[in-house]
Amino acid sequence: MMDLWKISLWRLFLAGGPVMWPILLCSIFAFAIILEKFRHLYKIKIDTQDFLSRILEKMKRHEVKEALQICDSTKSPIAQVLKAGILKYDRPRPQIIEAIEDASLYEIPKLEKNLPMLATIGHICPLLGLLGTVTGMVKCFQIVEAKATAFHPVMPGDLAAGIWEALLTTVAGLVVAIPAYVAYNYLVNRVKHFVLEMEKASIELVNFLAE
Repeated sequence: MMDLWKISLWRLFLAGGPVMWPILLCSIFAFAIILEKFRHLYKIKIDTQDFLSRILEKMKRHEVKEALQICDSTKSPIAQVLKAGILKYDRPRPQIIEAIEDASLYEIPKLEKNLPMLATIGHICPLLGLLGTVTGMVKCFQIVEAKATAFHPVMPGDLAAGIWEALLTTVAGLVVAIPAYVAYNYLVNRVKHFVLEMEKASIELVNFLAE
């Protein structure tokens, strides 16, 4: 009996048929997106409360230039949003809020970049696996038809290639889709956390500047 775990990945890949290629491509894109997003979110992670405290301390002393320098030296979307508010520190409250909202409209899409693509990969990989299952079964029925037309008996080995293709593409699609979907949900929650922190810090800054 053949041990599945002793078969090389390349052989399994080839046995899965042509649909394995788009699934492989999706897996490469998914891995690249996940790696890039984790690296980016780690890079921009800051202690929001400590950062805001330093900003407000500078503003209390009317050290606007120093507060802006802190924002410039902090590589985080939260810093860029607060910087937009600080630049309007001497304006009415609505103008400060508008500046912060405009900056948020620019920073939030950068946080969400490539997440829709990751979600798409998570959704289409099972469908690609299903497509491979269908093409594998079509191959099996083609063999049955050819054998029946020639009045030859259909042996289990004749159907093996089609069954392999049908099962392996389903497995491959799920193997790519499940981690992609889990990573997508985690990253979406992380982005939501950043946006929430951004909103809280912005509200505190606006309340301070508008006093």
